[in-house]
Amino acid sequence: MFAHNYLYFAITIQLFNQNMMLLRSRSFNIYFLWVLAGLLTGCKTTEEKKKSKDASTIRLHLEVNADGTPHSGGVPIYRQQPIMVNVNREPFLTEGELQEASVVEALGGFAIKLQFNRHGSLVLDGTTTSYKGRRIGIQSQFTESRWLAAPLISQRLSNGVLVFTPDATREEAERIVRGLNNLTAAVKKRSRF
Repeated sequence: MFAHNYLYFAITIQLFNQNMMLLRSRSFNIYFLWVLAGLLTGCKTTEEKKKSKDASTIRLHLEVNADGTPHSGGVPIYRQQPIMVNVNREPFLTEGELQEASVVEALGGFAIKLQFNRHGSLVLDGTTTSYKGRRIGIQSQFTESRWLAAPLISQRLSNGVLVFTPDATREEAERIVRGLNNLTAAVKKRSRF
């Protein structure tokens, strides 16, 4: 009788071990499939990772009279045939007040459209109201630092939108816009917490 009990106990343990092996291999396969699916669907290509880390700046400087002080200076606008525009060295708007940037179709080409946040809209409105007839020197740093344009203030911009034709190729304009949007997204993400 003792021998039968021992045999019964040994068979039970053996069956239990076989079932555990099946359960372990099934759970391993399920976990393996989840990890594999996550790797295949959630990974970005190297190019996408690089593009998501691009950053650009945008600085708007007001044209001022040349007074010989270190607060202002001449900057070259347009690389082909540069014109010198004397601007205030301190920008009145930066990428910190930017809400969104985009490349838009314009007459005969493309333009960069900057949409500023509430504070930036108020500053742009006040500046364009007070300084009609002057230029806005627009500088950006993306892969290099460059003066992109100097549009003339001909009307009040009360909606917080500035559209200008940059001294850049379409690829450079898209790179600038992508970098600006990456930067504003990072700022928004940080300010939520």
